[in-house]
Amino acid sequence: MISITSLKVSLFALAALTLSVTAKPVTAPTTDCAAVHVITARASTELPGEGIIGLVVSDIVLQSKQTVTREAIIYPATLTDYANSQSQGVAAMKSRLAAKTSACPGTKIVLMGYSQGAHVAGDVLAAKAPGSSNVFAAILMGDPAHARGESFQKGTGNAQDGLFPRANGILEPFASQISSFCDVGDVYCAGGKDPIVHLVYVQKYGSVSTEFVLDRVGG
Repeated sequence: MISITSLKVSLFALAALTLSVTAKPVTAPTTDCAAVHVITARASTELPGEGIIGLVVSDIVLQSKQTVTREAIIYPATLTDYANSQSQGVAAMKSRLAAKTSACPGTKIVLMGYSQGAHVAGDVLAAKAPGSSNVFAAILMGDPAHARGESFQKGTGNAQDGLFPRANGILEPFASQISSFCDVGDVYCAGGKDPIVHLVYVQKYGSVSTEFVLDRVGG
C-alpha cells in the first residue's frame, strides 16, 4: 500500500519540475472558434494553469497548420481529499467541454491530463459527457485510473492496473482518440514502486503525443 506521504513527495517533485521547466499563467477560456481547442487538467499539487503537460500543448500550437486555442480547467488538484478534488475536476472539464462545443460546434477538441488530470480527462470521456463526440484526441499521462489491457495504452505498463482502475472497456468507444502513457514501475498508474517513473512522461513521450494529436486533428 502506497502511503499518502510518498504520494505527496513524488507529486510535489512533479510540481517542482514543472516550475523548473516552465511557468505558465492560468489559461483563460476563450470565445474564439479556432479549428482546434485544447482543454487540459494539471497534475496533483501543480500550480493553477496547464502544468508540465502544457509543454506538449505548446508544441501542438507551434506545429499545427491550423488555428489552435488552449485553456486549463480550474480545479483544486489537491492530494488531500483527492476524490473530491478529482470529482471537481471532472465537473469543470465537462462544463468547459459542453460550453466550447455548444459555442463552436465545428471545433475539434483535444483533452489532456497528467496524473490526477489524466484521471479527470479519462472520466469525462468514460461518462460520454456532452460534447465528447467533438473530442478528436486525448492524451493521458500517468493516469491513476489506468486499467490493464486496454488497446489505447502506449506505455510499457499495460499489464498493470493503477490505484483506481476504471472498468475495462469503458473507454473503448474512444480508443482511436486516446493515447494513454503508463510505464512499468509507476506507483500510481501501474502499481509499481518507483515514483520517479511518474514524473518523466512529458520528457519521454511529449513528441509522440504531439504527433498523435496532430495526426488526429489533421495537422
